[in-house]
Amino acid sequence: MKSLKEVLEKAKHNKSKMLVVAAAEDKHVLEAVKQAVLDNIINVILVGDKEKILTISKEIAFDLNDIEIIDEQNPENSCSLAVDLINSGKADFLMKGLVGTAVLLKAVLDKENGLRKEELLSHVAFFETKYYHKLLCITDAAMNIEPKLEAKAGIIKNAVQACLGLGISKPKVSAVAAVEFVNPKMQATVDAAELKAMNQRGNIKDCIVDGPLALDISISKEAAHHKGIESEVAGDTDILLMHDINVGNVFYKSLNFLGGAVSGAVIMGAKTPIVLTSRADSQESKLLSIAVAAAMNF
Repeated sequence: MKSLKEVLEKAKHNKSKMLVVAAAEDKHVLEAVKQAVLDNIINVILVGDKEKILTISKEIAFDLNDIEIIDEQNPENSCSLAVDLINSGKADFLMKGLVGTAVLLKAVLDKENGLRKEELLSHVAFFETKYYHKLLCITDAAMNIEPKLEAKAGIIKNAVQACLGLGISKPKVSAVAAVEFVNPKMQATVDAAELKAMNQRGNIKDCIVDGPLALDISISKEAAHHKGIESEVAGDTDILLMHDINVGNVFYKSLNFLGGAVSGAVIMGAKTPIVLTSRADSQESKLLSIAVAAAMNF
C-alpha cells in the first residue's frame, strides 16, 4: 500500500462502519466526521452536549437530520456511553472528541465494561511521504513512555494487527536504534536483538523483525548497501519500532511539520481501533485517522 489515498478508497468500498464519537462537541472533530460521512466512509452516533453539537454543526453546515445524537453533558459519562454502544454492537469503533485522553482511556480500560483486549494499548501511525516508496508505520509515538522488552513485543503485535487489517501482509519491522550492532550500554540495541530472536522463535508472529537497525538502513537500500548490511527489512521497512515515546513523538512530528508528510493514526490493542487524535492534528489527519480505522477488517 503506497498512499493514504488507497486507505481512503478501501474505507469507501468497505461496508460502512458505525463510528461513535465521545464528547462530540468539538469543531475540528465534527469537521472531519462530516467529511467522512459525505465520503461514505462511516455512519456516526454523536454522544455529548447536544446543544453545543447542534450549534457547531450549523456553523460548519453539517446536516444532522439522519444522525443520532445522545445528549450527555458530562464528558466522562459520554465516554462510558460510547463504550457501551460498542459493547452492545450498536457501534463499531470509537473516536475521542472534546475530552481528555486519560478520561477516555479510563472508560476503555474499565475491567467490567471496557474494551480491553490485549495486555497493552499502543499508538500506531501510518505516514505517506514523498521520500518513501510506500506507507510507513511508526509506533509508539503517544502511549507507552519507556516500554520494556515485553511491552515492545506487544507494541509490535498491535502494529502488525493494524497492517494486516489494512491488507499489508507479512509486514517488515525495524527495531530502530542509533547503530546496527548490540552495545550493552544502549538498551535500544539490546532489546532490538532480542525482539529479532523472539520473531525467529515464533513468539512474535506474522511479520519479519530485524534490528538493531539505524533509521537510514531501515528506509534506504542504498545506505544498507554502503554499510554492508544484508537484511530483508533494510530499505523496505513497513513498521518502525521506536525505543521510547521521546524518539517516536519527535520523529512523528518531524515528519508532519518539517517533512511534509500526511498521516492517520489509531490506538490498537482494544476490541476495536480507537481514533484518538491530537488537538494539533489537522482536519486532514483526523479524517485519515477515521479512514484508517474504517478501512481495517476487525
